[in-house]
Amino acid sequence: MSLIPSDRLPPDVEKKPHVVRAPFGATREDEYYWLRDDTRTQPEMLAYLQAENAHADALMAPLKPLQEALYEEIVGRIKQDDSSVPYRERGYWYYTRFETGQDYPIHARRKGSMDAAEEILLDVNAMARGKEYFSVGDYAVSQDNMQLAWAEDDVGRRQYTVRFRDLASGRDHPDTITGVSANIIWADDNRTIFHVENDPLTLLTVRVKKHVLGTPSGSDTLVYEERDDSFYMGIDRSRDDRYICISVESTVSSEVRYAPAADPREFRVLAPRARDVEYQADHLHDRWVIRTNAGGATNFKLVTAASDASTRAQWQEWVPHRDDVYVDGYELFDGFTAIAERSGGLERLRLLRVGDDASAGEFVGADEPAYAMGLDINAEPDTALLRYSYTSLTTPATTYELDTRTGERRLLKRQPVIGYDPARYVTERLWATARDGVRVPVSVVYRKGFEKDGTAALLQYAYGSYGHSTDPAFNLPVVSLLDRGMVYAIAHIRGGEEMGRAWYDDGKLLRKKNTFTDFIDVTGFLVQQGYAAADRVAAYGGSAGGLLMGAIANMAPERYRALLSQVPFVDVVTTMLDASIPLTTNEYDEWGNPEQRAFYDYMLSYSPYDNLAARDYPAMFIGTGLWDSQVQYWEPAKYVARLRDVATSPHPVLLRTNMDAGHGGKSGRFRRYRELAEMYAFLLDQLAVTSAPSR
Repeated sequence: MSLIPSDRLPPDVEKKPHVVRAPFGATREDEYYWLRDDTRTQPEMLAYLQAENAHADALMAPLKPLQEALYEEIVGRIKQDDSSVPYRERGYWYYTRFETGQDYPIHARRKGSMDAAEEILLDVNAMARGKEYFSVGDYAVSQDNMQLAWAEDDVGRRQYTVRFRDLASGRDHPDTITGVSANIIWADDNRTIFHVENDPLTLLTVRVKKHVLGTPSGSDTLVYEERDDSFYMGIDRSRDDRYICISVESTVSSEVRYAPAADPREFRVLAPRARDVEYQADHLHDRWVIRTNAGGATNFKLVTAASDASTRAQWQEWVPHRDDVYVDGYELFDGFTAIAERSGGLERLRLLRVGDDASAGEFVGADEPAYAMGLDINAEPDTALLRYSYTSLTTPATTYELDTRTGERRLLKRQPVIGYDPARYVTERLWATARDGVRVPVSVVYRKGFEKDGTAALLQYAYGSYGHSTDPAFNLPVVSLLDRGMVYAIAHIRGGEEMGRAWYDDGKLLRKKNTFTDFIDVTGFLVQQGYAAADRVAAYGGSAGGLLMGAIANMAPERYRALLSQVPFVDVVTTMLDASIPLTTNEYDEWGNPEQRAFYDYMLSYSPYDNLAARDYPAMFIGTGLWDSQVQYWEPAKYVARLRDVATSPHPVLLRTNMDAGHGGKSGRFRRYRELAEMYAFLLDQLAVTSAPSR
């Protein structure tokens, strides 16, 4: 029986008439539209969010002991004085470390070897002192190793300020650059830095500029301006450090510009953009290596081009397209290329040596039936050693180094998890059949001794958008659920790229509902197979995964006892009609442009906010951040207000607003676990999981 009191009335929020209009004349009533305040200062709106937080506090008060126990369990597994695997670049070994009791990292390096004296680049704990939120989004060391630039954000809106430090003296330069993304690149002169300016309203990356140390940022030189607001933009250095590259990408198109890092005055286009042609390029050994879908290569292929290439006609096919293998990425080395591929819903790495036939190569071995494998930091190309990451639902994050000459694999580090024994847990890879006959991969984990007798509680997670693949990686907090007898499952639904590009294409635009029905059908499969009781299933998703939660709540509320939804994208049509909202115009090729009637009608048919109706809804825990720049706080706020108007079930609905953070929640490695512990306490209460954790 739930400990959450059922007699407490939620905050009462006023309805104010408002009509949302589409360009072709369609209208919708939005009685809670007034909760939107771009300044985040409107007193009535803030009072409502604070009242919701107070309501959540009152409802969760009986669960405070459980919440504290969960928090202590989770952070008790963390090795507090931990550090990353050092990597070498230009004569220095770089690493990140944490100190006991500290929330933020220390970025440091040592010259020549790890036995040398430590040089602290950034002590983020000191930088964050006195701030409710703080993040270093990126940092870059100049080519002569003497200057440091970093991008910091103390609001959570992901709009950064760049600052500079002389590493020889330790003194900060007076230069500051505001209103930029977390993406900075030095030129070879060690005085010029390239940065990407954001639009202050939409946060779109619109201009690349270069700043020279010692000059006012207001006089920074414009290098490139992107006028198509459906494109994102980023900057980087090529693998051989020969070029500075400007890359722009939309959902369906790409374009790369490059200039010599030693004299970056003129940028040339590698290949002009074309709709439905995507490409990413890197340079080594006097040639470009390009990953592209050009020529109908749905799952992508690798091509090469001369250093002075300027059209696609100059590309030469190297690694051909395959229908059953998705080329996810690559890393160039002097003696070989490491290709990240996906096949059968799993990641793998293929090594292609210089002189090998493109269809040859050998695969890096995996140890389990469901796992995640990927390229790690390989900062220098002149090595035969490949670093790669490996993890699974039972194996903590692991870094290996493979000698590609001998095949010897060396364990560099496995994430220390205090008190955790992987032998106590089991992971499986399953296949559920969706309603249209498509087989959907599912990764499952549970504690040994679990019996598939249809009585267990289940938490099912998915994302399913933007081609983002949710791989079965170790999840430290989930151990607390497994130790209480729960099952955890990841549904690799359409909308990701786990099964190749077609998997993504079949879960977006006018096929978006496949994402939602896949998730529902995986739930049915797991219950039917005895992994869970039909009345003890919960689901979890965030951001676009929060859209998934809102959609399944309307489409199949009877399948779920509780839903956990973080920063959920739940007001699809209104947001996509407003080009002033960050990310909207970039995403017309993901969701559709509702100014076109066909997309408007389809989006309206699944938008969670628009399809709320009088029905029994699951219990819900919904979280948001006041300063969220990706999914604005007013979407979940409006959703909860309208949900309470129509829901016919007595299940609790909580809205928790972090008043000091954005899309990623609170900063710091421990603070976020307090939020998660609260959500897990709500989950365990609703699923009637009362057993103490197994040891």
